[in-house]
Amino acid sequence: MSRSLQFRLGLASLAVVLLFVVSSAAVLDDAFRSSSRMALRERMKGQIYLLLAAAAVDRSGHLAMPAPADLPEPRLALGDSGLYALIAAGNAVLWRSPSSLRQPLPPPFPVAPGAWEWREPTLADGRDYAVLGYSLTKTTATGNGPLTFFLVSELAPLQEEVSSYRRRLWLGLACVAVLLIGTQAATLRWSLHPLRRIAEELAAIESGRRSRIEGSYPAEIHPLTHNINLLLNSERAHRERYRNAMADLAHSLKTPLAVLQGALATPETLAATVTEQTGRMAAIVDRQLQRATTSGTTASAGAIPLRPLVERLLASLQKVHRDKAIAMAGEIDPAVLFRGDEADILEILGNLVDNACKWCRGRVQVQAWRDHHGLTLVVHDDGPGIDPANFAAILQRGTRADESAPGHGIGLAVVAEVAAAYQGQISIATSVLGGAAVAVQFPA
Repeated sequence: MSRSLQFRLGLASLAVVLLFVVSSAAVLDDAFRSSSRMALRERMKGQIYLLLAAAAVDRSGHLAMPAPADLPEPRLALGDSGLYALIAAGNAVLWRSPSSLRQPLPPPFPVAPGAWEWREPTLADGRDYAVLGYSLTKTTATGNGPLTFFLVSELAPLQEEVSSYRRRLWLGLACVAVLLIGTQAATLRWSLHPLRRIAEELAAIESGRRSRIEGSYPAEIHPLTHNINLLLNSERAHRERYRNAMADLAHSLKTPLAVLQGALATPETLAATVTEQTGRMAAIVDRQLQRATTSGTTASAGAIPLRPLVERLLASLQKVHRDKAIAMAGEIDPAVLFRGDEADILEILGNLVDNACKWCRGRVQVQAWRDHHGLTLVVHDDGPGIDPANFAAILQRGTRADESAPGHGIGLAVVAEVAAAYQGQISIATSVLGGAAVAVQFPA
């Protein structure tokens, strides 16, 4: 079984936090070490400048330094103070600070006149030191005398400072990491809560406690819940259509079966009666099977252009009702599409247009358009219209607005059932032509 989404996101978040902590620690540690060494170097430069000011070279070229108590830096007069100095001419040491008398110092190394040289050797006592050298040329009566000033400082205080900083840094970053991980865990739990709710609602639907996914969900998840509800509604509509189709089939077959039973009493017409009624029964079965398999809307349904379908349908019904000489017109933009099964939209249009043809005086008009509300189909006729008091009743199965008119009992009910499978609605109003306007609206 694959890892859960929450586990994957949590693991990725943990990796990001650890990468952030380690990289931040490395950058901050390097920055602190560099700035600490730079600060130490600047302090040592200042101390060398003080030595330069205190040093004197007489006319014979001899170096003269002040007494230990008069040195510009007190630590240079204290033994083992951690700060030492020496002055050399070439490789010859001319002067050592009193603090370095019992301290091994690095041998003088060449430094270009006017330049600074920084080194970090480990001396014989096993300690790390920072050595800063500066060279200049002193002019005397006997000529130019090059002098190099060296300042030696123990790195132990700096290293201890860096170690202390590292401990505080890692402790602080560890606290930040814990806070970030906790925050991310809470954020992940809060962000994934809608998915857990969906899982719980699906479990409730599976157990029969619910019939659909309720409640509001984030915009990213809403299409998922919407399509699941469409699937559930479509499945329920399928079951309802199958039940209705079976009931209609049983009811429709009663009459042919009764005729066949009665035909047994008249053997001379039995063959013709059997042929007629079996054909009728086959037509009834085909009709009910077609209605029972209405597919409803799905996320993968193809887009069907409506204009060619309406044009073919109007041409066919023009021939069926040629005795009435009906003027049929379709006002449909070629870009208008229906997303669903072609048989379903033909079932809707066929019933609506056929009813309009039966009731019209001479004009039928089909309109279709799509806007932000969805797809709307309207069929107009110039017939007597429908009493508004009968609007709700004629949408019920088996109800007719005029009992004297044959075949008007289930057509609109079938249209309503097919439209409902697509989450659509049917409505009836007064047409601009003077008769009835039957509209079917499908959601966007």
